[in-house]
Amino acid sequence: MSAGTRTVSVGAEIELSAREARGVALAAQGLGLGRRRPNGRIDARRLRRAIDDVGLLQLDSVNVLCRSHYMPLFSRLGPYPRATLDRLASHADTAAGAATRAGRDRALFEYWGHEASLLPVELQPLLRWRMARAEKFAEKPARLLAAEKPELLQSVLRTVGERGPVRAAELATPVRRPKNPWYNWSEAKIALDYLFFAGLVCADHRVRFERRYDLPERVLPKAVLDAPTPPEDEAQRQLLLIAAARLGVATEPDLGDYFRLPRKESKARLTELVEAGALDPARVEGWSAPAYVTAGRLPAPVREARALLTPFDPLVWSRPRTERVFGFRHRIELYTPAAKRVHGYYVLPFLLGDGLVARIDVKSDRAAGVLRVLGAFAEPGADPGAVAVQLADELRLLARWLDLEDVSVAGKGDLAGKLAKAVTSAQEPPHTHTAGQVHQP
Repeated sequence: MSAGTRTVSVGAEIELSAREARGVALAAQGLGLGRRRPNGRIDARRLRRAIDDVGLLQLDSVNVLCRSHYMPLFSRLGPYPRATLDRLASHADTAAGAATRAGRDRALFEYWGHEASLLPVELQPLLRWRMARAEKFAEKPARLLAAEKPELLQSVLRTVGERGPVRAAELATPVRRPKNPWYNWSEAKIALDYLFFAGLVCADHRVRFERRYDLPERVLPKAVLDAPTPPEDEAQRQLLLIAAARLGVATEPDLGDYFRLPRKESKARLTELVEAGALDPARVEGWSAPAYVTAGRLPAPVREARALLTPFDPLVWSRPRTERVFGFRHRIELYTPAAKRVHGYYVLPFLLGDGLVARIDVKSDRAAGVLRVLGAFAEPGADPGAVAVQLADELRLLARWLDLEDVSVAGKGDLAGKLAKAVTSAQEPPHTHTAGQVHQP
């Protein structure tokens, strides 16, 4: 962790004000560390430090702004070369690029951490218990197929071994057509999903976000494969401790949700960690549930931060925690009919100081080279003028990082007018390149 820490008495209950808890949560996530974002080159080493701050990067297929796993690092570091993260994860824009990069510098692998995620390869042994329980925890279509057609799983596994890395479309099998259109996949795709969950195949690389599957021994570092498998209870305790360090202060549901542990097991492991003195109890002003902190260490609270956050950022991905810590009610409206959306399709909370002060509905218009803000909304109690100036700077920074020349602000939302004016008049921050023309539609 890169945040500063303060020493606390082991075993004693910690008391925190609501504001202290917010500051601790920000520090634990590598946000607002009392220093500017890096001005110089951001290399793989810096990226790995930022990834360690969050523990994992959640993957999501929505690409209206950019792929979601890129954004948490931008939120913490500012503009960085996305190609560096691609190398760490063996992602590529073309098959040719993947062929030359897959396996090189691999620091991350794909698996179910908090949903589908990029995780440090060192965590793979801590997740083997989940792989061993695929018949219980995999998605329902995959579990049903595994039970009904085990011979198909073996056939797909043999094919991957003979031809890998392969994509699902290369394995021709009948298409299942269940009621849920999200699972209107070929049986090969469903089989691969089960094998992936079970750890019998890995994502060797992605091309244009499509997985290429291969055997673990051809994907993961030998040191990782040779690492001993910890007992299930010990692995779960280690995952809870990782979560505790990255949340700063958290309730039991917060901690278990970070790596999506079964609730009953999360409660049992938490009790064991408290009894062993690895976690200390805490009481937070305004929280109805007990909280916990890493024993003897508490991130020094921070007050100053500025970042746009993807809905899948670890700071805000838990809606109940976000409301409890920041008083910010956040609902993802991606799958809500357009006429029923309150704030928009892809809405980013805006962090300023130690609070979430606004939200914007945003998209990348790549054809026009424009970052479009479709709606902008201030939170109650925020100073719209001050927020608009800071948000305008952050939007210009984001646009340049995404290779977009302009920022355009539409009229929806109570912050839109002031934001449009601030975007038009804002000067380029000193740590970015020269801005393109910024306009209001």
